[in-house]
Amino acid sequence: MKLVEVTPENAVKETFFCIKDPKRPGFKDKLLWFEKRYKEGLKIKILKNDADKMIGFIEYVPAENAWRPVDADNYMFIHCTYIYSKKERHKGYGSMLIEAAEKEAKAKGMDGICVMTSDGSWLADKTLFEKNGFIQIETKDRFELLSKTWNNSAKEPKLYNWTSQQKKYKGWHILYSDQCPWNEKSVAAILNVAMDYGVDLKVSKINTVKEAKMAPSGFGIFNLLRDGRLLEDHYISATRFKNILKKELHN
Repeated sequence: MKLVEVTPENAVKETFFCIKDPKRPGFKDKLLWFEKRYKEGLKIKILKNDADKMIGFIEYVPAENAWRPVDADNYMFIHCTYIYSKKERHKGYGSMLIEAAEKEAKAKGMDGICVMTSDGSWLADKTLFEKNGFIQIETKDRFELLSKTWNNSAKEPKLYNWTSQQKKYKGWHILYSDQCPWNEKSVAAILNVAMDYGVDLKVSKINTVKEAKMAPSGFGIFNLLRDGRLLEDHYISATRFKNILKKELHN
């Protein structure tokens, strides 16, 4: 097995794992986002086998630059990690990826490493991290914040109160970022449906770390709201949005 680091120079060749076709709009958006974030310490590493087949990946960044509503000074933060094939899971590959991030955190003199998890969509559950010495320190909504530290005097990470951010959004809103390359496709589909239904949907791009940390959901990088209520916190299909509209407009 080998770990390949993705850089702005080799990203088109190595891909971003979760999106592989450079011709897709989402790939271009992720690349532009990645080029800026790479300068802020964000790393993407892909695990490959001897046949050069991609097995899994991890994306991590110093927590002060994490695109999640987390406050964790001098910690490394894991945005995403994934082992694609079910037959490749439970072989220790996820632990290898986490160990790579942990090793870098220690090399940079950080106090620990943390991650947000969930049993729901789009995030890994906490089992893998607990197996690697992480401890759950906070929960909010469907999310858990887990942390592992090697400095007993370090300040404990905490979650920002994203619920308090929701009330400022009157009417229909989508806020999203290019951290996830599948957001753009989802937003375009949702916008088309909204126009079909005559719904005035305001779309905003999250362009900075500060905006992401102050986002109105736990996942941070995708937020669908109506009149101060969070309806979805991850990208959805046009069909899913139609069902939401029927329910919302019926009420």
